[in-house]
Amino acid sequence: MTPLKRFQSIATDLSGMTLSHLWRGYGSAVFFEFGKLTPSEMKRADGNAYPPTGEVSLSIEWSWRIEDATSIVCGSWSDEELWEPAFEDLLDRQVTKLALFGRLAEIELCLSGDRSVLSFMTAEGQPEWSVVDRRGPENIWIAMHRGELIEHDDHFIRD
Repeated sequence: MTPLKRFQSIATDLSGMTLSHLWRGYGSAVFFEFGKLTPSEMKRADGNAYPPTGEVSLSIEWSWRIEDATSIVCGSWSDEELWEPAFEDLLDRQVTKLALFGRLAEIELCLSGDRSVLSFMTAEGQPEWSVVDRRGPENIWIAMHRGELIEHDDHFIRD
């Protein structure tokens, strides 16, 4: 199966799933967890557990925005005090669409209630997003690498 077909399959399966958890990583990185949550077994340096993971996850490292039906609610360059209310507003909404757009594929997550999250890299390099499907015996990752959509497992190392 090509990476595009794999992405489309995951996107189809994701439709109707609930955004169960959303958390921030370092800087403006944001992680969206869908479906049933599994507590993390990994610990941070301070001893606290990492946030739970969903059956399917979307991460956007930086350069993202959240939209409602008529405007941009906030983005990775907005004042951070706008982020939490926008994140809270997205929780428990159902996925209506997950799609790719652009020559160097960016990602669009559409949720019920006319909410959308879009990646849009504004610096040199590659769009910085990934989707991971944890529903099978091995995790399947979809991401951009060297201008191409790729599929890899947990053992892939970026250069």
